[in-house]
This record gives sequence, C-alpha cells and structure tokens, in this order.
Amino acid sequence: MLALARGRFTARFAESAEDIEAAQALRHQCFVTGRGLPARPGMALERDGFDASCRHLLVEHVPSGVLVCCFRLLMLEGGGRIGDSYSAQYYELSALAAYPGRMAELGRFCIHPDWRDPDILRIAWAALARVVDEEGIELLFGCSSFNGTDGDSYRDAFALLARNHMAPDRWQPRVKAPDVFRFGRLLRQLIPDPGRAMRAMPPLLRSYLAMGGWVSDHAVVDRDLATLHVFTGLEIGAIPPARARLLRATATA
Repeated sequence: MLALARGRFTARFAESAEDIEAAQALRHQCFVTGRGLPARPGMALERDGFDASCRHLLVEHVPSGVLVCCFRLLMLEGGGRIGDSYSAQYYELSALAAYPGRMAELGRFCIHPDWRDPDILRIAWAALARVVDEEGIELLFGCSSFNGTDGDSYRDAFALLARNHMAPDRWQPRVKAPDVFRFGRLLRQLIPDPGRAMRAMPPLLRSYLAMGGWVSDHAVVDRDLATLHVFTGLEIGAIPPARARLLRATATA
C-alpha cells in the first residue's frame, strides 16, 4: 500500500469513507466555493458517480493533520475502456481506443487554497510516479482546467499549447462537447509571450508539459464548474530520461 513521506507531508491512498469525504470536502472548497459558485443547500462535498470507481490519493500535513492536496485515479486496462473515463463525457476519444497499454485517468486534482508550499506538488508527483511504476501505467491522462470560461483571457497560454504541445494525430481527441474554444485552429499563428503563457498555465498542466505531455486542440467550456479544460495526455515512455530518473528517485527515496 502506498505510503510516502517527504518533510512535513505524507501521501497515501484513502482507506475509508471518511477519507474520501475529506477529499470531497477539499474539492468543494477548491472547485465550488473557491470559484464563487453556489453550493447546494446542506451540501459541502463535491462528488460524482466516478468517485466509487477511483482510488483517491491524499497529501496531508503531518504536524496539523490538514489535508492539503488530493486527486483520484481511474485505472483502465487499455484503450478499449476509454469510454468509461470522466474525460469521455466531454471529448470524442475513439482514437485512443487503439492504445495498447494500461492507462490511468487523473482527475479532480486540487491543492488547498491556503497552502503554497512547493513540496506539496512534489510529493503528489512522487506518489503518482510510484503508482505509475507499480501498476505498469503507460498513459496518464485527464482534464487540465483553467479558471473561468473566457478563452481570450488565456490567449498566450493557448497559443503556446497550439504551437508546441498538440497531441499526436493518431491520439488526437475530437470535439464532442457543445461549447468549445478551438484554440488549435484560432491561435496557431499567434506568437505567444512565453513567460506570460507559462504563468497562466495551471500548475498541474505545467508539470505535464515539462515531462512531454500533450493536449487536445480545443478547450471545453464547462460552465457548471466555471472552467475551461483541455484533454491532457502523458505517455510514460516519452518522459525525458533525466526527468524520469529524478521522479523515480524522489518516489523511492
């Protein structure tokens, strides 16, 4: 069973219904109240039907016991099960049905809004690296979210994605959602300001890109969660060797 400690933080899988509710409460704080969205009466948890099929990873601050980060993982034996994923609600993923290896969908990644320690993201990735190795995962994927629903406010970020980080044609997700921002078509010729582009990227997406990750050519406008999200894939075998060694060293130290 996963148990990883780094400095003041530990990472572990949820072991009880109470653990999962703690993750759902943090998600509610980040994705609902933190974005100014109305909460349902009497409901302080953010949850959906996918939670029961996922493994939930928790990062906790040891001295206080505070849950500072969480995410969930849906394990799939291969591309033939891609339609079972959360992402398949929003993206036409038939191209990935031919993917031959084991997959994991990473979702609902969030960090407590009152915590800014970079070690939180480091231990989260270290824990994820250990799971990927132990489970033989070959493709990690999910939705990376930008706050808000105005694509033009992220022009530099989306232009950088369009120029440098498009999914390979053989895996490219197609449009399924009714409301999308087609940045791959609209912004491919725009020369972005790299600094401004990277500052606008969600931290999780920056990590994916640093390891060779790729994205869909469009963002889905999710008005329920007040976000724009892009399908993001990371082929484990394509991670630069030096970065892969660093991740594995962190995960096993």
